[in-house]
Amino acid sequence: MTDTTLPPAQFQQRLLAWFDLHGRKDLPWQQDISPYRIWVSEIMLQQTQVVSVIAYFNRFMMRFPDLHDLARADLDDVLKHWAGLGYYARARNLHKTARILSGNGGTFPQTLAEMIALPGIGRSTAGAILSIACGQRQPILDGNVKRVLTRFHGIQGWPGEARISNRLWQIAETCTPTSRVADYTQAMMDLGATLCTRSRPRCHECPVQPGCQARRLGLVANLPTPKPRKALPIKQIAMLILRDPERRILLTKRPASGIWGGLWSLPEFETTEHASLWCALQNLPIGAFSHMPSRRHGFSHYCLDYTPLIARLQNPMNNVMEADKAVWYKARDIAGLGLPAPVRQLLNELMQEDIHDQTG
Repeated sequence: MTDTTLPPAQFQQRLLAWFDLHGRKDLPWQQDISPYRIWVSEIMLQQTQVVSVIAYFNRFMMRFPDLHDLARADLDDVLKHWAGLGYYARARNLHKTARILSGNGGTFPQTLAEMIALPGIGRSTAGAILSIACGQRQPILDGNVKRVLTRFHGIQGWPGEARISNRLWQIAETCTPTSRVADYTQAMMDLGATLCTRSRPRCHECPVQPGCQARRLGLVANLPTPKPRKALPIKQIAMLILRDPERRILLTKRPASGIWGGLWSLPEFETTEHASLWCALQNLPIGAFSHMPSRRHGFSHYCLDYTPLIARLQNPMNNVMEADKAVWYKARDIAGLGLPAPVRQLLNELMQEDIHDQTG
């Protein structure tokens, strides 16, 4: 039994009646529903709000309309269409999974265990695909659903803790209906996204507020219990903006794994001295460095303080950089590259400076 005054059947009925009147039904992935489209949307929506995902999803579908198109594409092309969404391991796993499924005939698994075995697909994402696209009775527990269930049942404790997470999964399983499961899944996500929001929830409009324990106990603002705060470490680097006589900029390919994996970026160094030594080892003779103001970019687990270093290549004749690891690009030609957001911003600023110099 759950600790609420509103039984699961009434919870479902109230939620679905609200969804019929107020639920979102015009999101792009709600049109022409397929496991592929739901899968891509669910991966994009991890750690990212709907309003930010819509444009990315539409561009992604135009370029990769089905699973086989995604599987055939180069990873660089996939990362280019992902650039700006962050958490790039999601894009690498999409590409990897597409190739696995395409090689097996292009059909998505129909069981939870097989779905979770695929790269980048967790239990909640698998549940969303199977419930929305396949009509299976599978619970989900994304951030929005966690917030709804945590408040409705008055559950205190950080949802990331195993004990709390297990309890929420049990409740999600109990509350998931056997009919209209796709609508119920979407309704739960919609309720958390539009009414039971993190801040300023609209409790008076909520269809299940008569049974909400957080509202009854005055705990709405305190739930879900936030993750215990830790001071984020700060990493400091120098980003080298090396320009040749044609004003092109040297970009290097980042390793496939790790932060910004597989994207083109500016060479990074611990210090200016390390940057100078690297240029010498690469037979890239440079003049003196000039510094742009330092900037900060936040990740989920640390802050990156980076100082852009600008240097001019004095003699490009001895350039021995490997073509698959480094490219020279003019700032105005970067639109087609997969670049980290901070690097794209820097190069856009340089492009504006180039335009100003040419017209001034």
